[in-house]
Amino acid sequence: MYIGRFIVVGPEIAAYRVSSRSFPNRKIVERGDTLTVRPTAEAPESDNPYISYNCVKPGGESMVVGNGSHVDPIAEKLDLGYPPRDALVSGLFALDYEKDDYDTPRIAGIVGDEAYIGIVRRDALLVRAVTEPTLVATYEKDAPESYDFEATDATTAAEAVYEADFEHAVAAAGVSRSGDEFERAVHNGN
Repeated sequence: MYIGRFIVVGPEIAAYRVSSRSFPNRKIVERGDTLTVRPTAEAPESDNPYISYNCVKPGGESMVVGNGSHVDPIAEKLDLGYPPRDALVSGLFALDYEKDDYDTPRIAGIVGDEAYIGIVRRDALLVRAVTEPTLVATYEKDAPESYDFEATDATTAAEAVYEADFEHAVAAAGVSRSGDEFERAVHNGN
């Protein structure tokens, strides 16, 4: 099944997977404490604004994961002291779903003292507090749902979502929290 890009958020862990039929020549790179999706050297030239973006970024005392440019304003709201739920709602609401041929939803999550997951679709904005691993995807699974996720650190989180039984895996990122410290990991495809 193809569910597109997806995130899994738990109380102390999160992961994001780039899945793509249209732009598979991408990878996730570390840039300081931020993880960024960008085209590989082999990727054809494109002016598509949705193929390169920060997918993991710190904000306040939390970490934000997501599938697009909305990750940055959510992190900025957290830096300004917004409560996590409000930062997530305002970022998703402000940027809305992607105005592409598929009306692709934007998905995001926050891990910190509180954990939240959210999606903005053409027809809805859904934000949920997270008390157990929860998945939301751009297609098919476009409402937060419980997800069996056994990862215990950033590396196993990235590997687990990359290997998940959904089609067209490209790259994955994982985040885990221990106390006030965050660990980040990247798992790129071949």
